[in-house]
Amino acid sequence: MANLRAEAVAALQTRIGHAFRDAALLERALTHASVGEGAPVGVHGPRDNERLEFLGDRVLGLLVAEKLSRDYPTANEGQLSSSLHALVDKTACARVGETLGVGAALRLSPGETKTGGRRKAGVIADAVEAILAAVYLDGGLEAARIFFDKAWAEEFSAPPSRTVTNPKSALQEWAQAKGRPLPTYRIADRTGSDHAPTFTVQVSVEGVEPLTAQGRSRQEAEKAAATALLKREGVI
Repeated sequence: MANLRAEAVAALQTRIGHAFRDAALLERALTHASVGEGAPVGVHGPRDNERLEFLGDRVLGLLVAEKLSRDYPTANEGQLSSSLHALVDKTACARVGETLGVGAALRLSPGETKTGGRRKAGVIADAVEAILAAVYLDGGLEAARIFFDKAWAEEFSAPPSRTVTNPKSALQEWAQAKGRPLPTYRIADRTGSDHAPTFTVQVSVEGVEPLTAQGRSRQEAEKAAATALLKREGVI
């Protein structure tokens, strides 16, 4: 099993396209919090990827905003904001992670492994943000930009979407126009630590398949779910 993971980590590093000077950074980025539960904090802080995830989220936001501004000079602020939120959310990060093969390279506790941690979108998405932070810390912003441009290329295949400043209101209006009851939202899952939780919310509208999305708060997850449903149904 250890050899299989080592091979997966080596393959992942090749896909990342960055030769780490500090290999420990990549290992930390791939280490889920479940591994260190109950263990003492190391000399340099927690040994899992939560702090790297925090940094990576900010680096990702900067790089997405930079690329959107450069690639779509005629898009307005609303269009850019809508696209930014779609490109940095957990769903997008999970897709990137699946393409990179992050799941097989993760370091998980036996319990998390048994519950399918390598396939959990939230776990993969968090690791992707942590990897971006690791590249940034190891090689600087330019190295992070090179990795980002390659890893998020498919996510940028569609231009900025039509602006929806309040997706929950837009979904409500769409449902009412169809003569259906108001959309309902429920928390399907909550993972992560208290200071960095991930909420999975399911949105339901009568007559269409329910849809789930993730966010760092319940409100963010509800907005992401509403936006995703509107896109799926061709409203935006």
